[in-house]
Amino acid sequence: MKDLSASILTGSRSERARELTLFAVAVCITVLSAVGAKRAGGIPALAAIDQPFSQQFMIEEPDVFPTIAASDASQSRVVPVASPIEQSLERIGFWTDEDGVEYYTPEPGHERYYKGRPIRPVRTVWMVVTAYSPDHRSCGKWADGFTASMRSVWTNGMELVAADTRLLPMGSLVSVPGYAEGRTVPVLDRGGAIKGARLDVLYATHNRARQWGVQRLPITIWEYADED
Repeated sequence: MKDLSASILTGSRSERARELTLFAVAVCITVLSAVGAKRAGGIPALAAIDQPFSQQFMIEEPDVFPTIAASDASQSRVVPVASPIEQSLERIGFWTDEDGVEYYTPEPGHERYYKGRPIRPVRTVWMVVTAYSPDHRSCGKWADGFTASMRSVWTNGMELVAADTRLLPMGSLVSVPGYAEGRTVPVLDRGGAIKGARLDVLYATHNRARQWGVQRLPITIWEYADED
């Protein structure tokens, strides 16, 4: 019995000694590995664990926004080029100021237009100007709604004059201060009492014609400027 107990005790001690030897060998291997990695300039094995989780998996986004900003800045410096239509309008006198207000500067001799054609003043003469209406009180038996040129009395918005056609032929253009807001009007009629330096301006009603009375005014005579 004593021999059996001694044998068991001896085996237990041998097993403990063997475990201690293996543990010492493992420690030596670990130390030697750490020293070798450090000498080789490597990163400690546990360094990655010290970084936050989000930094380990963070993907760096490309720098897009500065590129867009630079593109916008380059576009803002682009000077707009006038279209062919705008260039054509500028050549004939149309232009726009900084506030976007449009203006028109006519060429010399093209200050006024009549029915889409440029006209220019020829001379100014003093004439006696009266007024008439298209009814029988002014035209008598000739009150048929037509002028002596066979044009309707409504031609040109009923803004026309009667003249001595020996001096101002049919179709001549005149402007009368105080009549038709100074616009150019055509000579489309004549009358028995309209002789020499006289004009008769047309109004829609007899009462309005009487209000005009008799006036001596400077009459501007115009001609077409595109017939040169």
